Amino acid sequence: MNDVLFQGIGMTSRRTRDRLIARLREQGIENDKVLTVVRDTPRHIFIDEALSHRAYEDSSLPIGFNQTISQPYIVARMTELLLEDGPREKVLEVGTGSGYQTVILAQLVDQVYSVERIRPLQEKARKRIQQLRLHNVMLRHTDGGMGWPDRGPFDGILVTAAPEKVPEELLEQLAIGGIMVLPVGDGEGQVLMRIRRTAEDEFEREELEPVRFVPLLAGTVR
Repeated sequence: MNDVLFQGIGMTSRRTRDRLIARLREQGIENDKVLTVVRDTPRHIFIDEALSHRAYEDSSLPIGFNQTISQPYIVARMTELLLEDGPREKVLEVGTGSGYQTVILAQLVDQVYSVERIRPLQEKARKRIQQLRLHNVMLRHTDGGMGWPDRGPFDGILVTAAPEKVPEELLEQLAIGGIMVLPVGDGEGQVLMRIRRTAEDEFEREELEPVRFVPLLAGTVR
């Protein structure tokens, strides 16, 4: 991987990143592997250059098409929740977006399958993933709520936009013993959920904390 990209300069320097990691620890993120990957991943390459000085703030930032790159706390929190019971081999990400969460996952799990409904965002994400020389990511342009059934079942599913209710199509693609982490709700309020599939027709659901995500929309954009 490109050392210059990973190290950064000025507002993207190691010192700036270390301050972000200290803040994430204060907010309750405990998984050292997740924190190390967040620290070492060059978030500044996933946003417009005009905003790069804000790359290591703990805030969401616009990436175009009414979409955002999630704040580092949420990325770390969702990743930590996905991995809390142990390593995941095959993870579906719904909503590639900028590719930042994709790249975080790709450094912590064996294989990432990521779907995105907005093709221009997906193409930018593809270039960034190639730039970082990560070879365990497969991308698909499709309606995110439908997932990627041909590649399932998955032992992890992470959803980066909020459906009003949990999509049945995604539950069906979750392997027994698998975990799905997603925001659920509408403009009135959303909650972060973790769902475990314990048997063929049995799911354990936990509501964890209030969150705010863009809505999970149907259809595709070219």
